[in-house]
Amino acid sequence: MSKTLVANTTLTAAAEKFIRRMTRFNPSETAGFRLKVAPGGCSGLAVTFDVVDEMDPKEILWTPSGLRIFLDPSSCLLLDGAEVDFAETRANTGFVVITKDPAGQCCSSASAPSLVSIGAPVRS
Repeated sequence: MSKTLVANTTLTAAAEKFIRRMTRFNPSETAGFRLKVAPGGCSGLAVTFDVVDEMDPKEILWTPSGLRIFLDPSSCLLLDGAEVDFAETRANTGFVVITKDPAGQCCSSASAPSLVSIGAPVRS
């Protein structure tokens, strides 16, 4: 189940590096990186993340490059076919979801892949 829901999603080296930095101090075998994507914002998507001790039973485990990323089912659907990147600029730092289908994205050009979201950590 988890493999098929995120099979078309890719994670860039920059995103992988950031996730490894965030999770390296939690050696628990059940710990992981929760990535949540939801509709919202000018771009159409909003991304939040957190490092957690264990996966929620409703979440799906995605294991690109041996990472433990926890996604809820709706995030899997929104990430289908997308590339998850991590950008560090003077203006923004966070996750960027790059889609090849910018239809319905108010802040993107219809002729090019769109950068649709910058995320921020969730504070529990």
